[in-house]
Amino acid sequence: MKAFKLFSQHRDGIGPLFINRRLRIPLGVWLPAEDHPTKGYAHRPGWHVTSGPHAPHLSPVGRVWYRVEVRDFVTLQRPASQGGTWYLAKQMRVIGVAP
Repeated sequence: MKAFKLFSQHRDGIGPLFINRRLRIPLGVWLPAEDHPTKGYAHRPGWHVTSGPHAPHLSPVGRVWYRVEVRDFVTLQRPASQGGTWYLAKQMRVIGVAP
């Protein structure tokens, strides 16, 4: 399934926003989700992606939306203020920058 993910933009690539921030994500490679329980965050293992490039509760500063493909996912309904429908995927592949 095609979806969207917001990444932190770094000089040396893109990475997760909050959990496992040192990770750099390669493009075009299927990546398995890892589980990194982190104090202060809800435990929701998997790649968090959205159906569209919008997450009103997150600042766009220093971040960029990418198109991704996901496999083996569950749907999680969140408030519209948090982007609405999220998908938690066990596998993700980054395709390219979202239009």
